[in-house]
Amino acid sequence: MSPRRFPYVGALRGRPAPPSPARAGDVLAETESLRVRLGAREVLRGVDLAVRAGEVLALVGPNGAGKSTLLGALAADLPAAGGVVRIHGRPAAEWSAPELALRRAVLPQSAELSFPFPVADVVRMGRAPHAADPAVDDAVVAGAMAATEVGAFA
Repeated sequence: MSPRRFPYVGALRGRPAPPSPARAGDVLAETESLRVRLGAREVLRGVDLAVRAGEVLALVGPNGAGKSTLLGALAADLPAAGGVVRIHGRPAAEWSAPELALRRAVLPQSAELSFPFPVADVVRMGRAPHAADPAVDDAVVAGAMAATEVGAFA
């Protein structure tokens, strides 16, 4: 995602400063008495959850149980009908889009891209809010791909 191929990356230079790294055990996202409605249907009611740095959290349940809705609310992509969602201790509604982009990333399980992007470019898209020197971005992308063992798909 070099500036030559993706000129919009340069427009992100006037962004907020990145947050300091989270420490193991820090609460990154949480809900308190969360309620979410989709149309007339209340999908989530009374959900209390804390997602901490360094922990693995699994959402397990049958289709239609609200797993994707909960993830959407935690990412601040779906509004709460009641209760609160906090990201790094602050209500999600108080974060600007650029600030949220520096604190969380979302890649749906099924994402249709309009163009056939190579895997490395899709990973690099996650760097947009952090875009730095191209050599730094290349190193971070390579490290992320190695850590997640997706190099074979590149």
